[in-house]
Amino acid sequence: VIDGLVAANGYTSGSLDAAGADDDAPSTANRAARPLAERLGDVDPAMELFEEFHTLAPLLEELDERDRRILQMRFGQDRTQAEIGAELGISQMQVSRLLSRTLARLRAGMLTA
Repeated sequence: VIDGLVAANGYTSGSLDAAGADDDAPSTANRAARPLAERLGDVDPAMELFEEFHTLAPLLEELDERDRRILQMRFGQDRTQAEIGAELGISQMQVSRLLSRTLARLRAGMLTA
């Protein structure tokens, strides 16, 4: 029920002729000045991230717990390889090798998807 209520907050209606006020990025300034009706069909840079996430998510699920934990600490918590190694009881060099191997595996999986 809570998920449904949260999802319902994502729906808003607006005029297709109204200029988009939510586009504040400088690169989209010209795009934002046009009404939504004229922008329909334009390439949305956020969609690329969305598609990459949906390609990456299943690949992350295939990783073992240690590799996922290392990725989370490195990229989610912005910890150094030395900090990760100290917590896991392995050397910084081992962390570096594990990260390289895991990222290469994810990269290859995304290229084949």
